[in-house]
Amino acid sequence: MANVTESIGILQFALNATVAQQQVIANNISNLNTPNYQAEKVSFQQSLAQALKSGGAASVSTLPEGLESATNGNNVSLPTETTLMMKNNLENQTLDNAISGQFTIFSDALSA
Repeated sequence: MANVTESIGILQFALNATVAQQQVIANNISNLNTPNYQAEKVSFQQSLAQALKSGGAASVSTLPEGLESATNGNNVSLPTETTLMMKNNLENQTLDNAISGQFTIFSDALSA
């Protein structure tokens, strides 16, 4: 039972990270024409490693995307952000399915 609840906690953290990434992507896109704005991304792998070590308790951190800046100092790339958004949506769907599966296991264990 502890493994299921720990798994749900880690999956919930990962789902929260995809929500945070979606917010960062939206912020990047909204600043597409803002001079000197530097695009960010969520450090998902680093945050997930921290969550695994602590049983699901960790915070999501952001870092610069590291793309080359245009003449106005802005480095937001709409094609890059669109690709990241599609990838993030797939990750979100996968995590949602995994959480649903864990709750099914949890429910079956309780009714047995």
